[in-house]
Amino acid sequence: MRAAVASSADAMIAVDADLTVRLWNPAAERVFGWAAADVLGRRLRIIPEEHTAEHRAVLERVREGGHISFLTRRLHRDGRLLDVRAVVSAMRDEDGGLLGWVGLYRPVREDEAVQHQTAERIRLVRRLNDVVADLNTEPALSAVLDRVTSGLIELTGADAAGFVVIEQQTNTLKLVSMTGLPRNLRDSTADLRASLVGELLRSGRTVMLATSDTRALGDLIWSELEGLHTIAVGISTVRGSPYGALYALFSGRRAGHIELELLELFAGHAGVVIGNALHYDEAVRQRRHEQAVIEASADGIAVLDRDGVVKRWNPAAERLTGLTAGDVIGRPLPFPLPDLDGEPTIQLESGIWLNVLHTEIESHAEVVVDFRDVTEAKSLEAAKDLFLSMTSHELRTPITVVQGFAKTLVDRWEKLEEADRRRAVATIADRADALGRLVDNLLYSRAVPNGLTVTSEPFDLAGLLRGAAYGFRGVSERHTVELEVADDLPSALGDSMATDIIVGQLLENAVKYSPDGGVITVRAGVEGDVIAVTVEDDGIGIRANDRERVFERFVQGEAGDRRRFGGLGLGLYIVRRLARAQQGDVSAHPRADGLEGTSMRFTLPYDRYNA
Repeated sequence: MRAAVASSADAMIAVDADLTVRLWNPAAERVFGWAAADVLGRRLRIIPEEHTAEHRAVLERVREGGHISFLTRRLHRDGRLLDVRAVVSAMRDEDGGLLGWVGLYRPVREDEAVQHQTAERIRLVRRLNDVVADLNTEPALSAVLDRVTSGLIELTGADAAGFVVIEQQTNTLKLVSMTGLPRNLRDSTADLRASLVGELLRSGRTVMLATSDTRALGDLIWSELEGLHTIAVGISTVRGSPYGALYALFSGRRAGHIELELLELFAGHAGVVIGNALHYDEAVRQRRHEQAVIEASADGIAVLDRDGVVKRWNPAAERLTGLTAGDVIGRPLPFPLPDLDGEPTIQLESGIWLNVLHTEIESHAEVVVDFRDVTEAKSLEAAKDLFLSMTSHELRTPITVVQGFAKTLVDRWEKLEEADRRRAVATIADRADALGRLVDNLLYSRAVPNGLTVTSEPFDLAGLLRGAAYGFRGVSERHTVELEVADDLPSALGDSMATDIIVGQLLENAVKYSPDGGVITVRAGVEGDVIAVTVEDDGIGIRANDRERVFERFVQGEAGDRRRFGGLGLGLYIVRRLARAQQGDVSAHPRADGLEGTSMRFTLPYDRYNA
């Protein structure tokens, strides 16, 4: 036997089950250029990379018995490709166990057979490329899997095909796509460990051939194909891990090594395409999730392209702005974006206040704008500011009186008569008592931000005016406060504390806006169905077009020197609100005698039943 092997004209190479070279005869040295000492005990080196799948397919095909003769190419030691005729068969021991493979190789000339073989391989590769290109046109996973099984039949000529997903956590296979088999088999499952796929995974190979000559083929779906005699299995890997397996089922024609080679190559390409489809499905799910979040968001959300043109506009954005998606998509954002470092709150023409945040998504060349209605928060903030301002104004009048009389007592104690001292102390006590009631009312009032709970009951307006006028006589030495009240003035109907605040604020303004001093006159009398109180000063006056505006919040007259007196412009705003809460009113007028100054007119209803 050794002599026969050594004298053979054909190169003879034997490898064990691990493809380690165990036999390399002299003809192999001549044909491939490697000496036996260079290759024995090492992995086979003569297989070109582009023929690796073919080589594995041939070995798998003869594993169950028989031999294959085919034209192919092998590597010479110097790197040249040799056209050879190969005959490969399996080697077995006495018990039938697989020992390895033996191959005989004979160089052939570039004859018609070689040309035919080359042309056939080119045709198959083109078919494979066409099928794979067709697969890449399907983005969705379900469509890709269906196209994979039909493409496998087209390539290999199999009678049926299926694709199973490997579910590692449960060690099961699930049939997710098939061609040539009953539709009711879809989603069938089988145990991974007992299946051909499990056997293939344990072997470390990527392709497998099973025939009815050596084993039973009743695995999962195969018993449904009448006349089944051969099953070819190839593993599809996604992201470096086995994802599933392709089955080619033959009940008519026989499967050869070319079909196995095509199965292995196609399974590899299918893994890439399936991976792309999985990415696409994940992107679609993510997009749907984002869409659901955007659609359900209570915030307005707009997506802009790099030019600031609106691409998306959610329902909340429609509700906040009153603009539909059709009104804004394809157009610039209907409101300006605030600076990233600036105040994020803007006001729309409708009066709605929006808090606007935006961020750029560089990877998508998009800007996401999030905006919400903060009009109520703005109103609450303004109401808080108003309440604080009102509180300070309402407290200031009695405090001013107390400070004025206290200072008078300190500075002129020796010069005052005992009666004047007692009167000053009584006024301080009265104002302190009023101040205490005012604080209590502010703390417990439900009428925030109005500041006071306004009542409607009869009270002595004449007495209130006399007390207020007397209190302000000690505030300024340059001013004289005169009081002209009808002797028969009836009781007013309203809230004495609120009225005291009104009168105090009007007197304070009269003093404040007549800086050079002068006479401040307080008059009260019945006019029709109301009591009219006027506070007249010799001050700078109010321009005609400001006489109504001075009662607005945060507004002061713009004429002359009024701006230099400071203040928030809330005093008269508070006065008017308190007056109208008592069914009265306050208005500003020029002096009746035509002299410079202002006449503030305050009205209240009176108690007609006891008048």
